[in-house]
Amino acid sequence: MFDIVTDSACDLTPETVRQQGLTVVPFYVSTDGEHYLKEGQEIAVRDFYQFMVDHPGTLPKTSLPSLEDFEKVFREKAAAGRETLCLCFTGKMSGGVGSARNARELVLEDYPQAVIEVVDTAAATVSEAATVLNAAAMRDAGCSLTETLTWLAGTRPTNQIFFTVGNLDYLIKGGRIGKVTGLAANFLNVKPMIHFAEGEIFSGGMARGRLKSMEKAIEQLLGYLAERKADPDDYRIIAGYGYDADEGRRFWMQLRAALRARYPASECDAGLLQIGATIAVHTGPYALGVGVMRKWKKKA
Repeated sequence: MFDIVTDSACDLTPETVRQQGLTVVPFYVSTDGEHYLKEGQEIAVRDFYQFMVDHPGTLPKTSLPSLEDFEKVFREKAAAGRETLCLCFTGKMSGGVGSARNARELVLEDYPQAVIEVVDTAAATVSEAATVLNAAAMRDAGCSLTETLTWLAGTRPTNQIFFTVGNLDYLIKGGRIGKVTGLAANFLNVKPMIHFAEGEIFSGGMARGRLKSMEKAIEQLLGYLAERKADPDDYRIIAGYGYDADEGRRFWMQLRAALRARYPASECDAGLLQIGATIAVHTGPYALGVGVMRKWKKKA
């Protein structure tokens, strides 16, 4: 059996982390650009969101886990003779996976027989959570590290997110969207739809108003399933929300109702997570959407 290491961009709750036997290496977050705190350990995600809401003109920042952060974890695993799978936030938006790979090389100098595999999941927040949960399910079922790596590589393109944001201010400030387009959309109260796939964000169209954007995110998920003639029971589906937990729960209930209506014979039960600070600095406090990834199932 192998151990699983991931970073805090997977946004799994502390309870889930304990239940699944995971090790989480945190990103760092800053509200002033000078002092950085470990996400989820030295600053709660809820407190980070409250700062964003209370200081809308300030752009918080994140910093990736250091080489030393990963090295400490890998060294402990290697010393204990544990095979290790490290699942990282998309390398197209962060250098965290590079830190992990460099840390691996350092540890292998002292423990040349150690088995440490570092994977760029091409995922973020709810889709990274789905990736980690799939790996944990395979580990618990007795799959080898090699089998797990092969399956994750083959299904990586299935991890996608359909989401919306409160406005485009944070995406504009972060250079993720054109300023002119963004200002026009904000002025017209048009809500942007964003599609996350293969580790990058793309335009998913527009919707008029918040409620319509929530409906469209669900429609896009249903379209994703329909294109593949898929049974939702074969996928991990997880809703994600930012600051507003009540709105997040309403969206989650709306998503579940839509899945039951479209697939009455399905037993699919979507999950719900709060989107963490690593993504929030790009999307702002009011991101809302749904992630999907193929689910690993043990063969009968």
